[in-house]
Formats: sequence, C-alpha cells, structure tokens
Amino acid sequence: MCSFPEKDLLHCPSKDAIEAHFMSCMKEADALKHKSQVINEMQKKDHKQLWMGLQNDRFDQFWAINRKLMEYPAEENGFRYIPFRIYQTTTERPFIQKLFRPVAADGQVHTLGDLLKEVCPSAVDPEDGEKKNQVMIHGIEPMLETPLQWLSEHLSYPDNFLHISIIPQPTD
Repeated sequence: MCSFPEKDLLHCPSKDAIEAHFMSCMKEADALKHKSQVINEMQKKDHKQLWMGLQNDRFDQFWAINRKLMEYPAEENGFRYIPFRIYQTTTERPFIQKLFRPVAADGQVHTLGDLLKEVCPSAVDPEDGEKKNQVMIHGIEPMLETPLQWLSEHLSYPDNFLHISIIPQPTD
C-alpha cells in the first residue's frame, strides 16, 4: 500500500479545513467583485448552504446562494475586479493573480486575450508567430476574444475564481 504523496499534494487534515479554505476563497472572490458586500450581507446559514450544496453535489442548493455572488448592478457593466488565477507548468510560482478590471477606463470590454497580454504575455505572444500554448478553462480552450466578464459569470469554478491553465502545446 502506498503512502499519501505529501510532496505532490496538499494533505488536508479535516473536512473543516477544506470548508474553511473554500469559504476563504469565496470571501476573497467577493472582495474582488463586490468589496465583500454580498458575502457580508449573507447569514451563517447561507454560507453553510453554499458549502453543503457543493459538498453534496446539489447544484440547486448551491446556486440558490451563489447566484447572488454572480450578480452586479446594470450600471456597473460588470464586477469591480475579475477573480482569476493563472497556472503554468513552466514556472515555479504556484499561480499568477493580479487586480484586473472587466472593463477598461474608456469603457472597452476586456477579453481573455487582454488579460493574458497584460498578466502573462508569453502565453499569447509567440516570437515566431507559432502558437506555443493552450489556454484552458474547465478543459476547454475559449477564444481569446471572449469577454472576461462573461467568462467570470459562466466559467468560474465553485470558489468563484476563473482558474486558467497555460499548457505547452504538444509537440508530437
């Protein structure tokens, strides 16, 4: 029997530790999107319903609460900042995370390509014009022209972050 791969995976001591980490991520995402206003207006039972819905694979239970975290006033054209993390296998950093608005100061909608050009230019700007990476979210490769706000609303993970993987293009 093999022992737990401590070098490769984080060993969580308990379900409570996993729940605490999940709620911490949810709070961080809401701080970026809404200055923590939505999560702070929720009651403890709402936080518990989010966790229990996720833990028990009950989408309706989870979404009844999470829907509030995905809304924004129409006059704001989107979230304050987009919660995202970019993962690369070619660096030692666990992930890249910076403040990035879904809409530019001039009102122009930011796209996935805009985010990558600013935060991780090597992912999208090959020197020789040859595509070197795949940009993956949920196992799919969205078009770089996709509005970031739309991606955040529709492809965020349950923790409300967009988890973006930059994967070197297979060479075979």
